[in-house]
This record gives sequence, C-alpha cells and structure tokens, in this order.
Amino acid sequence: MKGIYTIILLVLSNTFMTVAWYGHLKLKTLSRFENLSLLAVILLSWGIALFEYSLQVPANRIGFSANGGPFSLVELKVIQEVISILVFSLFTVIVFRDEHFRTNHLIGFIFLVLAVYFVFKK
Repeated sequence: MKGIYTIILLVLSNTFMTVAWYGHLKLKTLSRFENLSLLAVILLSWGIALFEYSLQVPANRIGFSANGGPFSLVELKVIQEVISILVFSLFTVIVFRDEHFRTNHLIGFIFLVLAVYFVFKK
C-alpha cells in the first residue's frame, strides 16, 4: 500500500511542478496575465511549487525502504523521472496543442521505461 501512496503522491507532485515550470509559458495567451513581470511569474511559480514539495517530500519518506517503504533511493528517483515525463507529455498535449508528439519522443520514452526495468531488475 505504501508503494501506491508513493506513486499517487509523485503523480500529484509532478503535476504541480510541471504547471510551475511550464504553465507560465501559456499565461501570455490569457489577457488577464499577459503583462505579468518576470518577478511576478517567478513568485507565482514558487507558490505552485510549494504544493509540489508538500507532496514530493512525503512521497519520498513513505516510499523509501529505510523508512519502511518498498523502494530504494535509486528506484524512487527512476519512478519520479518516468512519472515526470508522463505528466509533462500529457500536459504538453493538453495545454500546448501546437506542440507535436513525435516518433523520436516515443522512442526516448521507451528507453526510459527500459531504464525502469533495469533499475528494478534484481
């Protein structure tokens, strides 16, 4: 059960982080936000990232084997990276409709999944 909680928290934290890192790139298309200064965008992103950290830290604490979780530190990192790529891909397709998902992107993601396989292989 700790593994499932860890993964859910990682998905949520990566969703917030993706919005914090890349969501501001879409703000210029919204009239209400088109004239925000760089400082305002940074502060907005920090505010969003606070939620990411509020989920990421518990995910790592719950999931880490030294704390009774099912994952080693390396396994946690690889899971987080794959989740990050998946969340980013969905975000890009949904929010940035002019960006295209190409075959080379798919091939790269397949290699990432293979990395997960090899990291978890005993």
